[in-house]
Amino acid sequence: MLSKEYLDTARTILRAAQSMTDQHVASQLKTLAEDYERLAEKAARADAKVLARSAASESEDRVE
Repeated sequence: MLSKEYLDTARTILRAAQSMTDQHVASQLKTLAEDYERLAEKAARADAKVLARSAASESEDRVE
């Protein structure tokens, strides 16, 4: 799932930001991590829609 990959990337970036001594760079990395967290949320919603459609399709197939 794409959402997990985005979330893993966000966590990796946050760890890098925490190790930075340059606060300007750390701030930019934190902003980038927040962007990846938003992408993870968006991907999770898309994943949920796909799963819902798949479940509905399977349900219809069983009825027929």
